Amino acid sequence: MSTSSLVIKIQQFQRVFSLYTNNSIFVLGIIGNIFNILAFTKLKLFRGNRCAFYLTIESIANIYLICYAGVLVLVSEIAQINLASTSIIWCKLQTTLGQPARLFIGSIVCFEALDQYLSTHYRRHLRQLSTFALAQISIIAVSFVWILQSIPYIIFYDIVPSFGCIITNHSLVYYYSYVYYIFLNGLLPICTASVFSLLAYRNVRRLVRRQLPIERRRLDRQMTAMIFARVIMFVVLSLPYTIFRIYLLNLNGLVIDTIHNAINQLTTVLVNALLSCNFSLSFYVFVTISSRFRRQVRQLLLRQCWRSMKRCLHFDLNSVQPIGVVSDTSDWQSQ
Repeated sequence: MSTSSLVIKIQQFQRVFSLYTNNSIFVLGIIGNIFNILAFTKLKLFRGNRCAFYLTIESIANIYLICYAGVLVLVSEIAQINLASTSIIWCKLQTTLGQPARLFIGSIVCFEALDQYLSTHYRRHLRQLSTFALAQISIIAVSFVWILQSIPYIIFYDIVPSFGCIITNHSLVYYYSYVYYIFLNGLLPICTASVFSLLAYRNVRRLVRRQLPIERRRLDRQMTAMIFARVIMFVVLSLPYTIFRIYLLNLNGLVIDTIHNAINQLTTVLVNALLSCNFSLSFYVFVTISSRFRRQVRQLLLRQCWRSMKRCLHFDLNSVQPIGVVSDTSDWQSQ
């Protein structure tokens, strides 16, 4: 097989893979995150729970990011051109609209692990640090910080002939390559979430020694198991992306052949798909690892379906007019 035909096959596989994975991630992500929001807001057990609050906010951010990525793909397919290389507005917004959300979700995962560590700790003063007010302030603070962090990209992203939409400031290029990709979007949230989730898991093993109500103990165990699984998923799906970005940085300035370039492009699509699963699969992980959460979701869905059926039946019964009364009235009017 010649080099050109191999490159063409790799590119064809890349297009087909992108089409199916993008559609699957979009559908599964929207459904799963909506179920997460319903479960953590409608179930009385989770009301007032800080970790459930974090998971709800994360699910909302996931839906935004999934829809944002879906719009990018849809516009590219409809236009059949790279709009970032032709429209200066699209060039500046395609990065700055998605980057704060990705950093925000990574921060939320860290907050979830930290909250479980504090709320399950045997020392009272550490448990008291974890409050609902702190959770709300943390959400507002990281939102503000990550939005500010993205402002320089609006200023320095520009369309350069023969290069397309690129960052024109060398210092920002260095920051984007090393600080954002490797640290802020990679090693920092991965290491932070991993450490605190392991510490929370260790704390839960000591819950038997503390005098706690049975329901509270079960909820702590359930939430710690779910957050531990969420962090594992976060690490497994984010680490390949971070490693590959480090690899690409080492290739900077090196001349590579056509096949090597096609393989790098295919690998980029694969690691981006894994990273996107981070924003779509949390509900399915929770349902898989927690039998208690499965029962809660099933009961919630049955209750919501039953209420919807009752409303429909009530509406149908009220819409039916008594025939006898109508006929009597019409007879009276005719007389």
